[in-house]
Amino acid sequence: MTPTLVPHHPARDWAEIQERMLVPLYEAVYDRLGLGPGTQVLGLGCGSGLALLMAAARGAQVTGVDGDHARVELARERLAQAGGHAVVEGDPAAACGLSRPPFDVITAFHPSDGLGAAVAAVTPSAQPGAAVVLAGWGPPERCATASVLRVAARLAGARPGPREGLEEAVARSGLRPDGSGGVSCPFGYADTDSAVRGLLSTGDFDAAIRATEQAQVEKEILEALDPYVRVDGTVWMPNVFRYLIARVP
Repeated sequence: MTPTLVPHHPARDWAEIQERMLVPLYEAVYDRLGLGPGTQVLGLGCGSGLALLMAAARGAQVTGVDGDHARVELARERLAQAGGHAVVEGDPAAACGLSRPPFDVITAFHPSDGLGAAVAAVTPSAQPGAAVVLAGWGPPERCATASVLRVAARLAGARPGPREGLEEAVARSGLRPDGSGGVSCPFGYADTDSAVRGLLSTGDFDAAIRATEQAQVEKEILEALDPYVRVDGTVWMPNVFRYLIARVP
């Protein structure tokens, strides 16, 4: 297989291709927390806002924050019809300056470096007893996409180092663990082009592109995807994501 070199639009590709892969995770967490009318939700790293939209559909009042301008604009578009919700561009603390009731639920569905510090920055804006939900990849042996993500690390010349784990982030934030779970979130794509565009939209390959070039990254992603391409040309990668719930003292 050879790369298509179709122009990519990361924010739009995330919204149209990739973000939906985590819908089972969002639903499982919201069901477990009994999210409903009147719940005040803060979404850290809210991206283009699908998780916020799903919470708003349950009657929650949602606030999102993300550092990516294009994704924030898409999230605002999605929530515009619902009314009364807010999406802020900036770091997590930017959401704390809004005139909002204390948050009942804080979610970080898309983990990043410094997760513990980000959560610690916003927990003063939460109700005592509020739920903080952190999510991330499950065990590598249960995540087919792990083999593709290793391409990103290798091309970027990065040594796989331990990213701050969910438990470490909770401990750093002074929160009280209150349960965890695992959710099946398979990544399914209509074809390999959609798979490449979706995976590139995650941002996990940005450093690899800077270190080499996009054509090389696409070529190696396609090679890593080969075991997961089915006879009809669709791509299917089973994955498990885990989430941890903690409570604000």
